[in-house]
Amino acid sequence: MLVLVTTVAVMVMIYSDSYMFYDEGYIKFFCYLSLFTASMLGLVLSPNLIQVYIFWELVGMCSYLLIGFWFTRPSAANACQKAFVTNRIGDFGLLLGILGFYWITGSFDFQQLSKRFFELLSYNQINLVFATFCALFLFLGPIAKSAQFPLHIWLPDAMEGPTPISALIHAATMVAAGIFLIARMFPLFQMLPFVMSIISWTGAITALLGATIALAQKRS
Repeated sequence: MLVLVTTVAVMVMIYSDSYMFYDEGYIKFFCYLSLFTASMLGLVLSPNLIQVYIFWELVGMCSYLLIGFWFTRPSAANACQKAFVTNRIGDFGLLLGILGFYWITGSFDFQQLSKRFFELLSYNQINLVFATFCALFLFLGPIAKSAQFPLHIWLPDAMEGPTPISALIHAATMVAAGIFLIARMFPLFQMLPFVMSIISWTGAITALLGATIALAQKRS
């Protein structure tokens, strides 16, 4: 993931140098771009859910700023607001999930979280209904960030930002952040079969929906 983020970010920055050269917001653009890259790297390197949430919000803020970079266009202003609101829904669910798992295990650390959850589950000291709800709330964050059904509605409009941003955020790194968090939490999720089924069905529906829309959509 570190290789993916750094490689794509470097390529985008090289391309953006000529693409944005004559734009009035050249310096501001690279400030936003650098902050986004730093936030993504922080997200990847975070060893616990608290740091993940902090960098998760920073990534969301940078996405809002970059999608609405040309905010004088009404379409760009509407697109960044739509992305912001949709991602806040997911982020609220993520926060509830993090707090719920802390309530259960007393830890934010990824390794300790899974270990303590397994131990408590072995001794039947966990309310499975509550744990399942916590996992589903936490899954709302990746659903929004990775534009999965039903919180996928922000992604088509997000192309109003500069072209390099579409490559960096919406095709490579930011949408991979949600999948990365699922991978980090996988040892815990696999102990909750119902949640694993929901994750699988969400991915399948999103893939089918995206493919169906692509078949019928006409180039404007």
